[in-house]
Amino acid sequence: MNASRTARERVRAELIREITDIARRHLATDGAPGLSLRAVAREMGMVSSAIYRYFPSRDDLLTVLIVDAYNAIGEAVERADATRPRDDFTGRWLAACRAVREWALAHPHEYALLYGSPVPGYRAPEDTIGPASRGTIVYGRILADAQRAGRLSPPPMCPPPPAILSQDAEAVRSVMPGVSDDVVARALVAWTGLFGMVSFELFGQFNSVIEHRAELFDHNMTCLAHLLGFSS
Repeated sequence: MNASRTARERVRAELIREITDIARRHLATDGAPGLSLRAVAREMGMVSSAIYRYFPSRDDLLTVLIVDAYNAIGEAVERADATRPRDDFTGRWLAACRAVREWALAHPHEYALLYGSPVPGYRAPEDTIGPASRGTIVYGRILADAQRAGRLSPPPMCPPPPAILSQDAEAVRSVMPGVSDDVVARALVAWTGLFGMVSFELFGQFNSVIEHRAELFDHNMTCLAHLLGFSS
């Protein structure tokens, strides 16, 4: 009985993997709003009703794709951070930023699913929060480590964050304990700057304008490291 159940579970897992692989290909041609369970079933040679045993709705399939993509980009950031010495805070920041860019360029349609236009009618469930936080946790850890080591000295080049943002910053502060409100505000600037750079490159805003994009990216991320106050 157990062996039979295990066999069924293996078949189910393989079918789910095949469905999600095909759905990722459909993202490239149809985009997330055009993703269709019926189209995926048709490509698999399944009757459309059969696929609903695995994904009751298109949104359930989208959620799996989103969770997988967040985990993939989060894992890339974690691996990149692990390659640098723990006391090389600028190096850790730059490695993590480059990992985001490299993953996005290699998986443009999955990046667009995460950071592009919202899918009309789709509301992300709480299942996506943990995977979405993986990269943020790495950046927070780098800042918190630098703070504990006495190697975080932000230059006096930003106005203090408005008091009204203090409550909004609580969720961010939780991943970088011991860091001041000023640095939390700078972290938000850096975080949005990172993804703004990647999105500009990926979605074509640099076309016919910026040729040396990797060099510009590294320069901007180095400037953001200075803004954050990394001393090495």
